[in-house]
Amino acid sequence: MTITILKLDHIQLCVPIGEEPMARQFYLNILKFQEIEKPESLKSNGGFWCQAGDVQLHIGVEKMQETLSKRHPAFLVENVAITRTYLENHAVKTQDEKPVPGVKRFSCFDPFNNRIEFLE
Repeated sequence: MTITILKLDHIQLCVPIGEEPMARQFYLNILKFQEIEKPESLKSNGGFWCQAGDVQLHIGVEKMQETLSKRHPAFLVENVAITRTYLENHAVKTQDEKPVPGVKRFSCFDPFNNRIEFLE
């Protein structure tokens, strides 16, 4: 018997309790995800779900600590340079990542210091 993983189902990131409006501004208005209906049974947990293409991103709420982590989603984009310029024009902090052969990439940070990688 073995495990067969078919695809990535979703990514969950967390934001501080009560900060859903700022998270919606970033993920829906800047990154252009579309909010999708969260199951009724989970709505009392706070947060929201969104989607871009076939990628689902679940934004949860929790008491946050001021530590950075390696956890992150990585999104494949059409043009890394245009994506980075767009984010920087919206005052989003970006950073270079260590080179990977054959891959152009960088990361940005949402308003809650969740790292988000973009690659081409």
